[in-house]
Amino acid sequence: MTQPSGAGPVPQNPKHSGEAGIPPAYGELYRGDRPSWRVPAVIAAAGVPVGLLWWLLAPGGLNLLSGDPSLATGTNAEGWLPRDLVLAGLFLLAGCITGFLLNGKRTGAPAPGAVLLAVVGGAFGALIAWQAGVLAGQWWGPAEDTARNASIAFSLRALAVLAIWPAAVAIAVFVANLVSLLGKPPAQDS
Repeated sequence: MTQPSGAGPVPQNPKHSGEAGIPPAYGELYRGDRPSWRVPAVIAAAGVPVGLLWWLLAPGGLNLLSGDPSLATGTNAEGWLPRDLVLAGLFLLAGCITGFLLNGKRTGAPAPGAVLLAVVGGAFGALIAWQAGVLAGQWWGPAEDTARNASIAFSLRALAVLAIWPAAVAIAVFVANLVSLLGKPPAQDS
């Protein structure tokens, strides 16, 4: 009587067309047709620190970036544009970091579904950052009389700034893929 060896048939991955028993390459898993919802959730959650950073750096908040005391209050209209520009710069930085991390050093381009989810996560991250910054201004900022203009309180005047983070994600993925394609040697025809 012989004993079974304990090594049965190797389970097959129906989505992997490689040889039996050989796991798919990392790039094949990454370009799969089921992108993870964790990616946009993490990107959206990154909006909280971005919003708090906006309040810390921007005029009307703690104003750590300029340090100009005349811009520290919202009653000075000259601080409203820099306040929006600080948020735009933070969104641009967050979008570029997101896009380049999404592409990373993996082989091949990320799946279109993963890019789409990252762009959606960037949009939600921008909304969360905006609201987190406004909430920080309400909690920790001075009480402002907004009867003359609502922009006196720590707020965002140009809502188009919210499109910068998702757009920067898409552009960063495009640029990273373009650079990786330009770096490859041309294919040799045999």
